[in-house]
This record gives sequence, structure tokens and C-alpha cells, in this order.
Amino acid sequence: MIYMFLADGFEEMEAIAPVDLLRRAGVAVQTVGINSLTVKGSHGVSLVCDMDAEALDLSDCQGVILPGGPGHAVLGQSPVVLKALRVAADRGGLLAAICAAPSILGQNGYLAGKTACCFPGFEGQLTGATAVTEPVVRDGSVITSRGAGTAVPFALALVSYLLSPKKATEVAAQIQCASAP
Repeated sequence: MIYMFLADGFEEMEAIAPVDLLRRAGVAVQTVGINSLTVKGSHGVSLVCDMDAEALDLSDCQGVILPGGPGHAVLGQSPVVLKALRVAADRGGLLAAICAAPSILGQNGYLAGKTACCFPGFEGQLTGATAVTEPVVRDGSVITSRGAGTAVPFALALVSYLLSPKKATEVAAQIQCASAP
């Protein structure tokens, strides 16, 4: 199972696009609310998560996705999120973050020796990484992206990594996206 963690202040596009496109592709992904089952995005869009953090069982965790927005700070301090990252990393699973959220990966040692990107201004928090300005970067099982405008390419990169480039191209065609990873 792939888990996307959400806290109040999440960036809506960075959460919805990946969940939507992963589910279209047939990937099992669940949204997990930190501090509440219903979370409110940074632009006032509320989302009812599939589960709250208290119901999370990491025995099937194969990856973690973290959206940005002001809520990323809550994610970075959540013991549940930090444990899920550790479990996914120990299993060689997906660690994905977009916008400001790659800073969480950097601050917790998951970017050491990696190439990564983030929202401009957060590069100094990508501890151990080579920061670049590409829209989406994959380095091994770590995928990072720059912000809301890169949410669809980020989501397609997740599909490509978890399933195949062919499946990412199929999903891109379904949504009339001009390019796929």
C-alpha cells in the first residue's frame, strides 16, 4: 500500500493529482489524515481522508507520498509520518515528496547522496542532496517535485516508477496530458 499523508494546510493539487492518477492506474493508495479524518487544504478545499493516523497499520506500507503547502510542517513533526518513512525506506519502498515536503526527506536523512528538487527557497533543507531545478526528479526510490504546477508530471512519474512507463503514458493519454515521463 502507498500512503499519502495529509494535514491541514496541504496543497490541494499536490495531493489530489497523485492520488487520482495513481488510482486511475490501479495503484493501491490511501490518504491518511494527521490530527483529523477531515483535512482542510491551503485554499479552503476540505478532504475526507481514507483513514486517520490512529487507524494506520504499516504492515503493508510500500511507499509514502508527502504533499507540500503550509501543512508540510505538521507532517515533518508527526511521529506517524516519520515512522512510515522509516518503514518504507527500510523496505526499499517509494519516498515521494513535492513542493516544500522534500525538506522532510532531507531533514531526516533520506536525501543523502541523492539528486532532488523542491519549491524554490527550500533547497537548503535538502540535507545531503544535490538540488536541481528540474520539475520532477527520480533518484532510485526517491521522487521529488517542485510544486503545484508540477503535480501531474509528479503523479505520472509515480505511476511510471510503481508500474511502468507504458502505464504512465496510458494514464497521460486518458487525461489528455501532452507528455508522460
